[in-house]
Amino acid sequence: MDELRYQVDLLNAINQKLSNDEKMYRRICNTSNSAFIYQDLQEKSVRTAGNWSFYFDFTISDAKDIILLFNYVEENYVSALHDLLDLENIGLKRDSAIIKLRGSHIWVECEAAVIYDDFGTPAEKVLRFKNITKLKNQNDELTYMAYYDILTGLYNRNYFVRLLGDFLRKAEAANDIISVMFVDIDDFRKVNDSMGIIIGDEIMQQFGQFLSEFKSEHVLVSHFNGDIYCIAIYNPMGKRSVEAIYKALQERLRLPFSLSTGQEVTISVSVGVAEYPEAARTTLELINCAEIVMFKAKSNGSGSIQYFDAPILQEFLNNVAIENKLKEAVFNQNFMLHFQPQYTINGKKLRGMETLIRWRDYDGKMISPMTFIPIAEKNGAIIPIGTWVIEESIRIYSIWKKSYRHNMILSLNISAIQYARKDFIDTVINIIAKYGVNPKEIELEITESVLINDFNDITEKLHILREYGIRISLDDFGTGFSSLSYLKGLPIDTLKIDKSFVDTVITDNNTRIITESIIYMVKKLGFETVAEGVETEEQFEYLKSIGCDCIQGYLLGRPMPPGDLEKTVLERL
Repeated sequence: MDELRYQVDLLNAINQKLSNDEKMYRRICNTSNSAFIYQDLQEKSVRTAGNWSFYFDFTISDAKDIILLFNYVEENYVSALHDLLDLENIGLKRDSAIIKLRGSHIWVECEAAVIYDDFGTPAEKVLRFKNITKLKNQNDELTYMAYYDILTGLYNRNYFVRLLGDFLRKAEAANDIISVMFVDIDDFRKVNDSMGIIIGDEIMQQFGQFLSEFKSEHVLVSHFNGDIYCIAIYNPMGKRSVEAIYKALQERLRLPFSLSTGQEVTISVSVGVAEYPEAARTTLELINCAEIVMFKAKSNGSGSIQYFDAPILQEFLNNVAIENKLKEAVFNQNFMLHFQPQYTINGKKLRGMETLIRWRDYDGKMISPMTFIPIAEKNGAIIPIGTWVIEESIRIYSIWKKSYRHNMILSLNISAIQYARKDFIDTVINIIAKYGVNPKEIELEITESVLINDFNDITEKLHILREYGIRISLDDFGTGFSSLSYLKGLPIDTLKIDKSFVDTVITDNNTRIITESIIYMVKKLGFETVAEGVETEEQFEYLKSIGCDCIQGYLLGRPMPPGDLEKTVLERL
């Protein structure tokens, strides 16, 4: 009797534990966001558990009801679900799949597990449905960000490079051509500076939308970065050729972009074109070649297109080599100064000298200022170079003044970038004071390019310098488009007649008329005139006859190092 009671109590305890375990497992299922299907394959029974009603509005009471799931899944994902449902028959073909519920935005991860008995026969199966919509959307967003540009919706740079690589591999196998267009909006920084970044972004969006019209199986369009776009054309022909796309670009850009603010903005673009395999055989090299010739297009003027040409690439590589050498030269101040004397026409008395910078690289090769000065202006090296030229010139000049006590003028060429700096005036004045030179003996030469970007600011600085006593000279006069308009507003003392006039003043009647008119007008305004590039006696006599004040040129003196200038010029004073 006691044994029977013990057995009954034990069974009650076991049943209570099983009841508690079942209660716990049911609570876990019901409080989770997942839904479950439990299938006993041997007894042919099926049960659902968890948050089933969230996913499906039908019940499963028999194994055959499971096929109703196909009605709730979008067609593209039916096959994946079928693989999961057939696990017990065909083995582990698939144990999980991502599916989308039909007629909703819900994404579900479906996982399946099969339990086998001791004989290896499928005995039970569990299917779990988990809502991963939030995670899927996040992943989709990350995927989009990995492949597409957020601002324009075009391919981003990394994905474009990847797809272009696919193009190149295909073209290599088929012996086809690929054209790459590097498209840059001209002077876009001015748009951002004057109208704001928000307006700039809207312009880039609208322009990107226009470019997206060219997208196709054979045309890739990307927003590289900033104001740069890149287009790749596989086997270009007809409407998908560079010429057709560029023509469509030009037609569109004749019209302004209408912005949300009501403003209308017109832009232009510069385009560089490089082709595979002519220009390059790798993805990055092809893009680089297109970019290089794009810069060449910019130098030709806004709205230009430039096709790849080997000399352009060589010029670029030479400039890069010079730029690298220039960095070292700036660090070591590896430059030298030459001085070219200037003389009065009447009596050929020494007026002064102009400072000219020279650079011999570590290979012993002389590099022309016409080559390295534009590079220095582009990369900012002109600031330390220019400061060194000013100080070293004035230092040498101060020694000459103490030695020869002759009234002279030291002319210094100043870059537009130097004039634009806020500390430029203080730098010049402090150097003059440091070496005890009379400011009236220092002449700063400016060109029209100095005045283009900010005429009012530069003019104000020139007035301050002139009030301090420094002379101002307008260099290369007559070569610009609006030099005459500057004469009435600039505080200048000297006007230099460009060498291009002097070269042809004897042989060309029109040049003589212009030169005579310039000198007549300038003398009326009270300016001194200096003619550059005088190389023959005939030029000298003609300039003297029309009243030019001073000359500079090979006839009376070439540019020379400081020591040679002393021996050949200053010691004869």
